[in-house]
Amino acid sequence: MNQIPMTARGAELLREELQRLKSVERPRIIQAIAEAREHGDLKENAEYHAAREQQGFCEGRIQEIEAKLSHAQIIDVTQIPNHGKVIFGATVTLYNTATDKEVTYRIVGDDEADIKSNLISVNSPIARAMIGKQVDDAAVVQTPNGEVVYEVVKVEYL
Repeated sequence: MNQIPMTARGAELLREELQRLKSVERPRIIQAIAEAREHGDLKENAEYHAAREQQGFCEGRIQEIEAKLSHAQIIDVTQIPNHGKVIFGATVTLYNTATDKEVTYRIVGDDEADIKSNLISVNSPIARAMIGKQVDDAAVVQTPNGEVVYEVVKVEYL
């Protein structure tokens, strides 16, 4: 498996989720399975089957997080000198020439992406078009509605 780029914050969130799954969810599910077993016949015991299904999801997510963290390449953009280039982890303010509006995105790993929080995946079309650009550079982004031209207004390493 290749290295997975991740911000320091993204890695911390995964570690917190992993801790919660192991210390809260796993014991809760084990308790639910034990209680459901006490109800007798397991073939027709919906609570037992639901708890076992939850256990499968929980254990699968634990394995997924552990694998991601073991292959994480944690990039703390605040430790990198800002030479004005858009890189992984940078916060970029863009000017949309068609709508005459500005938008600010932070370029993050796939797991951290959340468009509602203006966190976009490094693999998204906008991020791919912006990587390596500098203030006043323009980039053309292919969208479902056609090409959109963005100008880089500001590049911050926050």
